[in-house]
Amino acid sequence: MDLRPFASFVGFDNYGETVVLGMALMYDRTVESFQWLFDTFLNAMSGRAPSTIFYRQDAYQGMAISTVMPDTSHALCTRHLKQTAKGNMNYLIQRGCDFMKEFKACINDHEEEMELFTSWEGMISKYSLHGNVWMQKVFEEKEKWARPYMKWTFSAGMKDTQLNERLHSDVRDYLTPDVDITLFMKHLQKVVDDRRYIELEIEFSSRLKLPDFKIRAPILLQASEAYTDMIFQLFQEEYEEFQSAYIVSRDDSGPCREYIVAILDKERKHKVYGNPSEQTVSCSCRKFETLGFLCSHALKILDTMDIKYLPNRYILNRWTKYARCLTGPQIDGRKVQEDTTFEFSNRYQYLCPVFVRLVAKASECEESYRALEQCSIEMCKKVEGILRKQTSIDASASQPDVEDIQVSLSASATDNELEHAMNYSSNKRAKKTKKKGHKDKSQPRSCIKEWLQNKQTLQLEQPAMQFSMLDNHIQPGTDLEGLSSPFPMGQLHNEKMQPS
Repeated sequence: MDLRPFASFVGFDNYGETVVLGMALMYDRTVESFQWLFDTFLNAMSGRAPSTIFYRQDAYQGMAISTVMPDTSHALCTRHLKQTAKGNMNYLIQRGCDFMKEFKACINDHEEEMELFTSWEGMISKYSLHGNVWMQKVFEEKEKWARPYMKWTFSAGMKDTQLNERLHSDVRDYLTPDVDITLFMKHLQKVVDDRRYIELEIEFSSRLKLPDFKIRAPILLQASEAYTDMIFQLFQEEYEEFQSAYIVSRDDSGPCREYIVAILDKERKHKVYGNPSEQTVSCSCRKFETLGFLCSHALKILDTMDIKYLPNRYILNRWTKYARCLTGPQIDGRKVQEDTTFEFSNRYQYLCPVFVRLVAKASECEESYRALEQCSIEMCKKVEGILRKQTSIDASASQPDVEDIQVSLSASATDNELEHAMNYSSNKRAKKTKKKGHKDKSQPRSCIKEWLQNKQTLQLEQPAMQFSMLDNHIQPGTDLEGLSSPFPMGQLHNEKMQPS
């Protein structure tokens, strides 16, 4: 009943999935409260500020972000801008005019500053909005939403705080005055646990899949080894478009060559600079600087310069399969509680891609396939022998009594023996899991989801605040940055507006 603000910080992981970075209940919406919020968040992130933060149009939030995180780029939620425009300019929309279409074009379509100025001034004059205070304020903050300025900021493709709304939908039933704060916090913990379990499921499933190649090119093979599945698919789309790219004009007079590149059936042209000696390329669309992987125009120039593989500088660690691996300096000075499942996860993450690549290579011919098939029988027996020596679940964290494991090829191995060995391994695992009292994690998740779906959705008088934050890369041994992350912190609405 006191309408306390609820804040959430959300980002992207290297698989492009939503990560919950933090949530908070605030006392009020003053500058001091926002400063406390961002200070607390920054401390929880080990002092690593995001590259970019998305939030809703609010002067107090902007002031707090500038004070606490001065090097972080501010970005306004464009979705909220469009919603607010519909409310403030409703009298124009009722006339059936094209105001919203032109307003959205100013946000989404213009990549150059002069294009934006011309379009904005034409819209203001057409609808006689020179005296409109809200429109003046929006244009004063154009550096936080317009593409000519935002293309210089890493955003991982984010434009709004919509990721927060998905999180808020899971907790909305408990954002009511009659819910005890303890019960509310317990529910939040369940929501977070459920989201983190989904993260693990996606990571697990991605390691079981082989890349889906549309064109088997050296640069795509390299990208498939480095990028996570989602980023690889996006990169492959750029590579497909590069096949339709052509050079309109070029200037090869200097060491840094200048090209004008266009795509068939597309009007817009882009200026691309390439230096073959340093193997560098830069495009005016700045997709690499904003999204973290090269565009089709840049790929065209790399090919023109006979560069068939991506230079390492253009593979951001933030989008790679091992972006979340931590090293020793990450935990210096911290008391860390040992987690045996973390060791298991590390070993699994290392072995999975190794054996997937091995199986893929062995399947190319009958002889190598049979060799690996026979080898797997001896390997299964060796592994089972080691596992039988373990006396407890926690023994997985200790060093097993194993030296060099040598697997010999048995020329007499048969398909039935292989099948028997694999079945024996899986049955032993199943029995051991039941004996140790492990529970199926999928059941509580489905129960929670079913229970939430049966609850009646309640409309809040006060929308939650959302902040989305992004970092452009993650170095090994550092925090998760820029989970393209928007880290929405509660959605801040105009007090007169209702959330969509």
